[in-house]
Amino acid sequence: MNHPLFGTTAIAGVGVRQYKRGGSPLPERSVLVEAILDACAEANFPPADIDGFVSYGDDKNEPVRLMPELGTKELRWSAQVWGGGGGGIAGAFGVAASAILTGQAKAVIIFRALVEGASGRLSAAVMAHHLNDHLLAAGIVSPAQNCAIRANRLFGRYGLNPRIVEDLVRASYHHGSRNPDAVSYGQPFDVEKLRTSRWIAEPFRLFDCSRENDGAGALLMVSADHARDLARPPVYLLGCAQGAEAGWGDLLENDADDLYATGGFRPIARRLYAETGLAPGDIDVVQLYENFDAQGVMSLIDHGFCDYDNAAEVIRFDNLIADGGKLPVNTAGGNLAQGFIHGIGLPIEAVRQLRGESSNPVAGARTCLLAGGPGAPTVSSAIFANRV
Repeated sequence: MNHPLFGTTAIAGVGVRQYKRGGSPLPERSVLVEAILDACAEANFPPADIDGFVSYGDDKNEPVRLMPELGTKELRWSAQVWGGGGGGIAGAFGVAASAILTGQAKAVIIFRALVEGASGRLSAAVMAHHLNDHLLAAGIVSPAQNCAIRANRLFGRYGLNPRIVEDLVRASYHHGSRNPDAVSYGQPFDVEKLRTSRWIAEPFRLFDCSRENDGAGALLMVSADHARDLARPPVYLLGCAQGAEAGWGDLLENDADDLYATGGFRPIARRLYAETGLAPGDIDVVQLYENFDAQGVMSLIDHGFCDYDNAAEVIRFDNLIADGGKLPVNTAGGNLAQGFIHGIGLPIEAVRQLRGESSNPVAGARTCLLAGGPGAPTVSSAIFANRV
């Protein structure tokens, strides 16, 4: 491929610190600094040489405030992807790569930090960002309610059985139960636990929803040539796309019959595949941002892994797990079962999976698709690979 992003930058190191919500032993910025230092230590890269930072989701940690702890020599680049949800998580890698490829930075940290004692409940922040007066006046006061309406539209308009989400949840907990870093490690999961858990916003019960945790994650991105000289096997960015479907907007919630029965990825996925020369069948493993499980189903459909007619044949437990499935999804447990620091664990698992370090390895995996924020106004997707 001749696309400027194809294999020209790479992730050289990752770091994550995760704690139970309300259980962080350090302030938010300190937790983030520890995660950044971990990412640099993996790569044997001097933290002082970091010269760029990118985040998403209204992260409150302004890069200039990280400089003293890291000993930063010079800050040359900082940016944040618009949007209060997780839609910008993959787009952040495209922003970082653009800075490196244009010579505006040499070593960029992509990060997200969330310690609720400092930042407050994420659900409240998302509500303030996305739910305008039009929705609040109708009684929509939480992200769960907003996404529940869209989930019901998915099931009603396209005739999908609402229980299709159960296999996605089961696969997440299957992976999480075998991941020592997951909140669900060692815990068996019975689907009846999902079916009988308390209602949040119909059709969502408690285990249909992502968890919230304190913590921070960081990934070090450099040029592909630089990455090959560092300590760990590089994981290359092959492509990235971000944006929104035409007409997407909170005030238009009822104006289109099918718009909000999707995850908003349809044009983004088309561009990503066109820019990389890949297709759904070329993807070996998927790390899927699922704020709610029905939105995960929408994302898989939007990215072409199935359609509305055959979704039930594809989104099956045995097809979604790392040990033998054709479409392994969220191999660390994802937002549902690994833990939720606004999704930053997903690209970290993409890197670990492609380096052969996952707790749930996918044999021979070369490519991994990362999808961020189904249902958010702005969404993004990226494809990573362990060779180009």
